[in-house]
Amino acid sequence: MKQRIKIHILGWLMIGAAHSIAGDSVDYANHPGTDTFIQAMVTEYGFDQKYLEELFGGAIYKDRIIELMTSPAEAKPWRDYRPILVTEQRVKQGDVFMRKHIAALERAEDMYGVPAELIVAIIGVETRYGRVTGGFRVLDALSTLAFNYPKRSKFFTKELREFLILTRDEKMDPTELKGSYAGAMGYGQFMPSSFRAYAIDFDGDGHKDIWGNPVDAIGSVANYFHRHGWKPDEPVTSRAKPSGNGYEGMIVKTRKDLKPKHTLTQILAAGITAEQPFTGDQPATLMKFEAVDGDEFWVGLHNFYVITRYNHSALYAMAVYQLSREIGKQDYAAR
Repeated sequence: MKQRIKIHILGWLMIGAAHSIAGDSVDYANHPGTDTFIQAMVTEYGFDQKYLEELFGGAIYKDRIIELMTSPAEAKPWRDYRPILVTEQRVKQGDVFMRKHIAALERAEDMYGVPAELIVAIIGVETRYGRVTGGFRVLDALSTLAFNYPKRSKFFTKELREFLILTRDEKMDPTELKGSYAGAMGYGQFMPSSFRAYAIDFDGDGHKDIWGNPVDAIGSVANYFHRHGWKPDEPVTSRAKPSGNGYEGMIVKTRKDLKPKHTLTQILAAGITAEQPFTGDQPATLMKFEAVDGDEFWVGLHNFYVITRYNHSALYAMAVYQLSREIGKQDYAAR
């Protein structure tokens, strides 16, 4: 049965790729992919067919979602990307958030070993500390991307499945939840699969609420980093200076290069000098960013790679790291 479903899914993906879209006119009640998806959810996950048919009858295609997917902020050079996320206002707002939730942040740091300022920086970069969590219905976003964005249809079909299971398990209305154009949700912008894997009830009220409960969001972000291998009290990255050209083949160029393929010893031997002295050999990456005053070189260690697991972008990870450093400079008397 599973093999037959997979064959059907491949068929409707091919149909979806050729499907002509005009404005927001797609009807998911009659879309070539919806029926197969519903059958898979009924057969493999025990959903009621009539319920899903009615649900997708109300799902709406959004052309704006496709537009946003094709022009992500991470496509900008560092000189333009950094000023969007590492700002005086975001640091000040992070300070306010830190002071307000210092008890939860300290508890998360104690339990998971993840610095409080890093947790705050993630929430600050993702949603301005809960101020901007997204205005698209998650159902519409994931349906649009699963059924009408062939380039990443496989990924978003999985996320749509995870979303439906999530809402069933948490007894939530899938038509009410809102998030980003990619279907990310809450303070920390968790995708549905991340919610199911890493979200926690950090305040003990019996609910995992990352939408309206900053304490649960704090614990969930900390748990995410912990589960992805964050190493407490270890360095993250360092500015570096190059010499010669033997290092050029080591520079991170795509998201596939984010996982360290070289050791720190190899990078240093290729003509790179790290400003921060590191002890011991370990996996490392070399990054080059287009800055205002010329190229910047950075060496990233294991914990930098862990940050990229949240968003597979060296630019994103560097912005989070630098924002966390600025937030960490503040004086928190309670700590």
